[in-house]
Amino acid sequence: MAGVAGSPALAEQGNNLPPNVPEWMKAPGDPMGSQPYGTPSVHEKGVVKNISKTLPQYISASGRTPLQELDGIITPNGLFYERHHGGVPTIDPAEHRLMLHGMVDRPLVFTMEDIRRFPSQSRIHFLECSGNPVYTKPYGKTASDLVGLLSCAEWTGVPLKTVLDEAGLQPGAKWIVAEGADAAALTRSIPIEKCLDDAMLVYSQNGERLRPQQGYPLRLLLPGFEGNMNVKWLRRLKVTAEPAYSREETSKYTDPMPDGTSREFTFYMEAKSIITRPSGGQKLTTHGFHEITGIAWSGHGKIKSVEISFDEGKSWQQAELQEPVLTRALTRFRLPWHWDGTPAVIQSRAIDETGYTQPTLAELVKVRGLNSFYHNNAIWPWRIDANGEVTNAQA
Repeated sequence: MAGVAGSPALAEQGNNLPPNVPEWMKAPGDPMGSQPYGTPSVHEKGVVKNISKTLPQYISASGRTPLQELDGIITPNGLFYERHHGGVPTIDPAEHRLMLHGMVDRPLVFTMEDIRRFPSQSRIHFLECSGNPVYTKPYGKTASDLVGLLSCAEWTGVPLKTVLDEAGLQPGAKWIVAEGADAAALTRSIPIEKCLDDAMLVYSQNGERLRPQQGYPLRLLLPGFEGNMNVKWLRRLKVTAEPAYSREETSKYTDPMPDGTSREFTFYMEAKSIITRPSGGQKLTTHGFHEITGIAWSGHGKIKSVEISFDEGKSWQQAELQEPVLTRALTRFRLPWHWDGTPAVIQSRAIDETGYTQPTLAELVKVRGLNSFYHNNAIWPWRIDANGEVTNAQA
């Protein structure tokens, strides 16, 4: 490709560089089985979650995915973002139960063995915290700092509808109240329509059992819904006629509006995108060809297109979407770019299959005001200076 070239032959010095034989070719490497569970290369030690300590004891904390270090759309389990309100419980699956009661014909209690006997499905979906990023506060240096409370995985489990059919829903059932087995007993209300659509009881992630941070041994998956509603360590489902109005759906995870009302039960995450390379904290070391790449997602379905601007939003170019483009999953986008050393502001905007277009922060504030904390899906720009350094253009 024009504008891309390797280093001139023999121009670099070093014992392990051509034409020399590198040290790692001169002796056998580590034996098989030296690491029963695979770990990354020692040269990738920086590819870790960015831990935010909400409390000194880490009881309420978050761990952000290093999006700028990843390729593709699947997040490795060890880098999957985490957010919890009462610490991570250590649960013995042999003693864990899921109780299903309320407005049902047959109240039931399931063991993990019971749940795994049902026909299973595997699906790829993203999860995103609704406070990703904090509304109107554009702090942060990297893509991880800004929108790292986002990850995507292949989930395996049982459609929630299958279990509800076993119990039998009674007339008037409109909501299901889900409760987790953590110290916070996190509780959320889910519309019955979602529960009968694509909701899942999940026990595996990316081919292995859930990790404790992700809800082991059982969690709820509500594709496209805000992360907090995908209750981890799931222990109870109560079928009701009304929502519970729990802490997480009243004082938390609601948006105060300019007219004094509150935007409650938001549910679906709106279309969003971010450029991950080049992005904050990175540096372009040479002029010429560079690939612009990033991720886009929408809780309302598939990403239809992604556009990229190099002039602060004055004009836009269509990026290429990497297949497969899945519903309610991350979508990788790419666009070749020739950088001549001129300072630039780059940004992306996503359009989903409903026709919704990702807004600017100014457009979002115009509608919602300045009192909100959650559900910021604004366009995020990066500034590239003449020296190649990339920084947060809104900081």
